Parts: sequence; C-alpha cells; structure tokens
Amino acid sequence: MNKNWIYGDNVDTDVIIPARYLNTKKESELALHCMEDIDKNFAKEVKKGDFIVAGNNFGCGSSREHAPLAIKACGIKAVIAKTFARIFFRNAINIGLVIIENSEIQNEVQKDDIIEIDIEKGEIINKTKNKTYKFSPYPKEIQKLVSVGGLVEYTKQKIN
Repeated sequence: MNKNWIYGDNVDTDVIIPARYLNTKKESELALHCMEDIDKNFAKEVKKGDFIVAGNNFGCGSSREHAPLAIKACGIKAVIAKTFARIFFRNAINIGLVIIENSEIQNEVQKDDIIEIDIEKGEIINKTKNKTYKFSPYPKEIQKLVSVGGLVEYTKQKIN
C-alpha cells in the first residue's frame, strides 16, 4: 500500500535535501537525507510507490537539481502539489520525476488514502474516498521523456 506524505506550502529545496549533503550527486546517498529537516521519519519510512502531496510553491529556493533527484531516489511515484516553483518543475521533468499540479487534493487526502494517477488522462484517483481529481496532462513528448527516466535517456534514444 502506498502512503501519502503530506506537507504544506513553500517546501523549499533546502528542506528537501539540506545543503550539508550537497557534496554528492549519488542518488542513494541523497535519498538517505531527503526531507530530514522537515520530517525526520521520511527517509526511514518512505516506500517505493509513495506520493508526496503538498501545497503551493513546492520546490522553491535554490535551483539545485539534487532536490528532485533525492525525491526520485526515495521511490516517490509522484509529487502532487497545488503549485511548483518553476525551476523545480523543470528540474523534475529533466530527471524523470512525475510532478502534478492540482489545487484540491492536498486539502482532502489523508496519509493512508490509496491514490493512483493516470498521466495520460490527467487524473488522480483517490480510491479510498472514491473521488477523482483532474490535472492538465503532459504533452505526449513530455510523457515519453518522463517515462524513460528524464532528458538524458530521452536524448540518447532520440540520437540512436
């Protein structure tokens, strides 16, 4: 069963991955410290397929690519937020982390609700509450970019 890690507004890159751990780009090392300054239990308890659900301006702060890398390395299936900082949004897409903007779900989802996403249809389904939330689906090329793991892998496939 997936779990939803619920946070508020303005979760910045310094709490996603604290600056003291920026001496590595090794994803497994970053994952060990992801969210530790906002949630001490996150890195210890997060499981592959979990979701982060947050408020406005998720990923604000510095433009470090380490933040979405740390989240992805933890196995987070998607980050769903009301809004994202633009540089975080682009960095997440570039590394293949699914991020979804939706203004409703953060106010309604509970940590143990079972949610699923359908990227192509632009839907988040809360199976526990039997409710569907809409979002603007990515264009097909961006869906492909994310599905193959990010910009580097996508580019490799395009040139080969």
